Amino acid sequence: MESTTDLAGELFGAVGRFRRQMRRTTRPGFDGTGLTQSQVELLRLVGRHPGISVREAAHELALAPNTASTLVSKLVGDGYLVRSVDATDRRVGRLRLTEPAQQVADASRAARREALAAVLDRLDDADRDDLTRGLAVLTRLTRMLQQETP
Repeated sequence: MESTTDLAGELFGAVGRFRRQMRRTTRPGFDGTGLTQSQVELLRLVGRHPGISVREAAHELALAPNTASTLVSKLVGDGYLVRSVDATDRRVGRLRLTEPAQQVADASRAARREALAAVLDRLDDADRDDLTRGLAVLTRLTRMLQQETP
């Protein structure tokens, strides 16, 4: 790499290509429903963390609270999400996937894991070690960006 700018460009390119290819490889799921990428990301997050609050979801996805709330309202209206009031704090909305949405999320998650596991198994030990170290660096970069974002 010639510069930090080149490294940043390579990182954006690699992550973007990886995400697009995973979507193409595992087409079934929410991606084929006409939902926006933000809506799909929110549904996947709720599928991984049933009962997550709207505020927690906004933070996790780096969305403005009003943007998350708008996404939630749309997905509730379309029958993908159930929003309920927290038992201990009525100001907090808790999110769960509807049963049909949970089935789609489960099938999609399984397909994505299966596709990725198949190619990860073809990597040699050195590549898997490099990937593990790279993921640790990517996690640190994400935290740094989160800390710098107001």
